[in-house]
Amino acid sequence: MATTPNHPKTRLNSDQKSAFAASWLGWMMDAFDYFIIVLVYADIGADFHVPLEQMAFLTTITLVMRPLGAYLFGLWADRVGRRIPLIADVCFYSVVGFLCAFAPNFTVLFILRLLYGIGMGGEWGLGAALTMEKVPRERRGFFSGILQAGYSFGYLLASLAYLLVHSALGLSWRWMFALSILPAFISLIIRVKVKESEVWVRTRDRLNESNSSISAVFFNGKVLRRFVYLVFLMAGFNWMSHGTQDIYPTFLKSIEHGGAGLDAATAGWIAVIYNIGAIGGCVLLGALSDRWGRKGTIILGAAMTLPIIPIFAFSHTAGLLCLGAALIQFTTQGAWGAIPAHLNEMSPNAIRGFYPGVTYQLGNLIAAFNLPIQQLLATRYGYPLAMTITVSGAALTVILLTLFGRQAKGIDFNEELSPGRGGE
Repeated sequence: MATTPNHPKTRLNSDQKSAFAASWLGWMMDAFDYFIIVLVYADIGADFHVPLEQMAFLTTITLVMRPLGAYLFGLWADRVGRRIPLIADVCFYSVVGFLCAFAPNFTVLFILRLLYGIGMGGEWGLGAALTMEKVPRERRGFFSGILQAGYSFGYLLASLAYLLVHSALGLSWRWMFALSILPAFISLIIRVKVKESEVWVRTRDRLNESNSSISAVFFNGKVLRRFVYLVFLMAGFNWMSHGTQDIYPTFLKSIEHGGAGLDAATAGWIAVIYNIGAIGGCVLLGALSDRWGRKGTIILGAAMTLPIIPIFAFSHTAGLLCLGAALIQFTTQGAWGAIPAHLNEMSPNAIRGFYPGVTYQLGNLIAAFNLPIQQLLATRYGYPLAMTITVSGAALTVILLTLFGRQAKGIDFNEELSPGRGGE
């Protein structure tokens, strides 16, 4: 790996700041809208007279469609640059998310969540690619962690909105979706000011000079094998993340199947606290990945998850449940902190628009049935055992796949990652 010439305290210029802020806000808004469903799908089910097992597929369809969005917007971005596809994407998913507030029945809401998944799939890949191409390479892990923490911040914001709208004001779940337009609008304003990625411009010129193509780069044997490996790695990551998050609010409020039986306000405040833990884990382990490497911090976060599971799943008091949830979000999302940097560093320049995003979202597709499976297991064996089985299995998968994988920490994007190079 090339030596790092820049000082570790390199400051961002105004364009880098705008690119990072827009990507962070976009990812935060995506998570805000996604976790609205997690927090209120029981309420929506009651209004629409739909059982919870069926309501759980609202999250599934969003996850299923995310790879399509990552592919469509990512391929567009590799052909025309990052800016325009990102602006189009944020306009698309913000309008769709807002329209969910007016869904008259389950079928319409299901279709809107399907469309939202396309937009959500495009946002992460393009935003992460643009950010990682612009920030100083020796600080990618630090900014990677903060960027990924936007996901937990969106969940935190959704939890606070739920406490305000549902618990304090007693308003319908529809108001939650109406609020989602605000952060999307702010993200759009900032994103319009961002300049095109210089890495993409140089890569486009090189492709033109060599008469090469995006498809030729992707279908190189070693690039394709690396792609398949990263898809399975991200499947493990998404099982681990969604396994600790999606069903947990329902578990906290349920009085059946071993649920904690807490009131909605207490469950909401626990969600606030465990998302603060998630943000801390993302930022800390993301920054540490600049020193310890992406692999080391990923394995550390996943390994620390395992001994916390009993506190997280089997505690009987609000205090211990809150502690377990905060700790497990610190570790699981801490492992995620290195992922934006790791996936982009493992991607060839010519296909960075779709390569990281599609590997991430195909992993999400494999994990898309996490919530229905957990809900089914909970019905039969109880929530604690359902979460234990899914989370422990996912964490072990992440550890093993990362251990035998490679990394390209701090690679200079001006020096193309060769098809045969897998990193350190």
